[in-house]
Amino acid sequence: MTTSLRERKKAATREALHNAAVRLAVQNGVESLTVEAIADAAMVSRRTFSNYFAGKEQALLHRDRARVSVLAALVRAVPEREPLRAALVSAVEQIAVERAADPELEAQYQALRLHPALITEYVATYTAVEPELADAIAERLPADPNRVLRSRVLAATFLTVLRVSAHQLFAHDERAPQDLVNQAITALREDFR
Repeated sequence: MTTSLRERKKAATREALHNAAVRLAVQNGVESLTVEAIADAAMVSRRTFSNYFAGKEQALLHRDRARVSVLAALVRAVPEREPLRAALVSAVEQIAVERAADPELEAQYQALRLHPALITEYVATYTAVEPELADAIAERLPADPNRVLRSRVLAATFLTVLRVSAHQLFAHDERAPQDLVNQAITALREDFR
């Protein structure tokens, strides 16, 4: 898929704002971070900042939002003959590849993302993708009267598994993200049996 020059410039501006927010929050703390400082560091106006993010919390957590926003598309890209669990784990594997690109920046980001001031935005980030992920899951489920309910519960549960697995990873767990997700799903199945 090719993107236009305008789309590439918008993506670059969004990434510059996110990187500036992370850098400033690492240097000065999340509490002292302001929209004005982020805009200045990214060399854009405050109005431009507002075109991309609703606030500093959204700018800081942009990486999470970008990652989870592609989940449904990644699940849909897995052939339908594959079981749902395999499709979900495959999506995690693809997201994990991007995580490994810059380990130092990733470590700084991970230290910030669990700050108490960001919890509301962090939960909102995962909740925003839930309906689309539920639709992608529903497409893989057999038709029955409870398909919509099942797909919503599975999407919400999987996103929780993803969040908990991410927390475990950031606590210096050496396992691969897809292994953690698989183990969490197995634990769920066994404990709810």
